[in-house]
Amino acid sequence: MKNAIPLAVLSMLLGFYSQAGFPAIPIFRDSGAIPTLAPMLDDVMPGVVNISTESTVKIRENPLLNDPFFRRFFEIPDNMPRERKSQSLGSGVIVDAVKGYVITNNHVIDKADEITVTLRDGRNIKAKVIGRDPEVDLAVVQIKAEGLKEVSFADSDKVRVGDFVVAIGNPFGLSSTVTSGIVSALGRSGLGIERFEDFIQTDASINPGNSGGALVNLEGRLVGINTAILGGGAGGNIGIGFAIPANMVRDIMLQLIKFGKVKRGQLGVVIQTLTPDLAKAFDLDVKEGVIVSEVVAESPADRAGIKPGDVVVAVNDKKVLTVSQLRNYIGLQRVGEKIDIDVIRDGKLKKIKMAISETTQAKISGGDINQRLSGVVFANMSGEHPLNGTIKGIEAVEMEPGSPAWQAGLREGDVIVSANKVLVKSLHEFLKVVKGAPRILLNVRRGRDALFIVIR
Repeated sequence: MKNAIPLAVLSMLLGFYSQAGFPAIPIFRDSGAIPTLAPMLDDVMPGVVNISTESTVKIRENPLLNDPFFRRFFEIPDNMPRERKSQSLGSGVIVDAVKGYVITNNHVIDKADEITVTLRDGRNIKAKVIGRDPEVDLAVVQIKAEGLKEVSFADSDKVRVGDFVVAIGNPFGLSSTVTSGIVSALGRSGLGIERFEDFIQTDASINPGNSGGALVNLEGRLVGINTAILGGGAGGNIGIGFAIPANMVRDIMLQLIKFGKVKRGQLGVVIQTLTPDLAKAFDLDVKEGVIVSEVVAESPADRAGIKPGDVVVAVNDKKVLTVSQLRNYIGLQRVGEKIDIDVIRDGKLKKIKMAISETTQAKISGGDINQRLSGVVFANMSGEHPLNGTIKGIEAVEMEPGSPAWQAGLREGDVIVSANKVLVKSLHEFLKVVKGAPRILLNVRRGRDALFIVIR
């Protein structure tokens, strides 16, 4: 071939780049001189599994179907099915071969009645859920089987843009599919995919069904869990995929195994990213950080001495540049852990030590307010909303599928800022507005979107 590079020259060049500090493509050889990743993949791929789920979904009915006269007139039988079975596919990674722990995305197994893990050798094994964390989109399930192969963790803090990575999973149900690429970016957040975001971005092809699969380095160690894609109109891969970093995965996994959920901490502050205009208005020399606009009374921040106007510049010696970074640092700390916060106050650096406490929320059942809200649990949305900054309102923290509010379009995680055209900032205000109302008009914030929902 006209422009072919001799293998010896290629090996020399790759060796040079490796010595110069660049990631090198390993030259494995299979009974010859052909470069290949096959030996590494042979070792890793048994640890990446297919996950299939089956769930029961309530069929949304037209209200007319509840009218006996309508049903008799059109001779609609009373025993029409009101539920249907739904199936989905995803991927998972075996992280403990002895205990059978498998890590995957929460959305892969969410609301599943039955979970089946298929190993690379073809065995189908029923799995049970150990714990879930919807806010990061991770879950741990457990299987009982002999001869499992686990994938070891890499230190994702050492990953650099340009490192070669390999994605392994089951895109579109095509089991044991391997794609390769590089790390395109680090620390991606503010995408509105999850509440806590610190994604590794990669151009290794990730498609539907890859969710929960492995992103590994060229040593075959787990760099991240493939979670989301930025897709085109057809929903396929366009070279922008996201993975949860392995260090975050490991921290969340340990809490899920121990508690079944993540005991997430809070500071008790309302915050916003420092802008040049804010810095000038506050006469600050610092140009980067997060400014505290409000401190919740009796919160950990209040007890530690944090004050409005403080600029948070670091947590445990890690720089804080944005609201999402600070939220990640705090939200991923375990309850009870002590942290060091660096703030700028009156032009001087001040170090504050404090302990993280568990987030607590006053909750109320929607059915106790209005029968139209049955099946929903509401709580005060205090402090900052994960995507909408300093918004205050009422959050739907639990939602029963098929309930009147669910059928009208309300979803878990929605934040209600007004009800029947009245602003509501507390459960008390919300209760006064909607109690006994024949119709409820909600103004809702969902991620980056705002919408109205009518519940009749």
